[in-house]
Amino acid sequence: MLPLEYPGRWGIAGLLLISTVLVAATLPSIWFLSDYLRIHAWFGLDKWAHALTFAFLAAWFSGQYRRASYWRIAVGLAAFGILIELVQSTITYRSAEWHDVTADVVGIVFGLLIAFAGLGGWSQRFESWLGARTAA
Repeated sequence: MLPLEYPGRWGIAGLLLISTVLVAATLPSIWFLSDYLRIHAWFGLDKWAHALTFAFLAAWFSGQYRRASYWRIAVGLAAFGILIELVQSTITYRSAEWHDVTADVVGIVFGLLIAFAGLGGWSQRFESWLGARTAA
């Protein structure tokens, strides 16, 4: 983990974020999309939602961890994506699709590429900005 002023708070925020994604993945899909908007193409709206969610998660966690740990973020989030599909396979109103895991991995790669391009460590910069604002 990066040397942060509030590592516990970042950890709690990350846990809440992961929990929110897991809960959203187990709710009936009708809560998110009307029948009119439902698209079942392989890389339709659902796949974009998976990719964007996991890109956001990868970017989020890249803010708290060093570049050398990005592979751990990738493995952990891929395992989380698989867990979501396993949980969905046990719920009658949800369906598990391995293409969702593929979209998750695409999102993870995209999020980490953005982190490598300069977004990584964003939480340190945020804490510095916050500290400067508080001091002023």
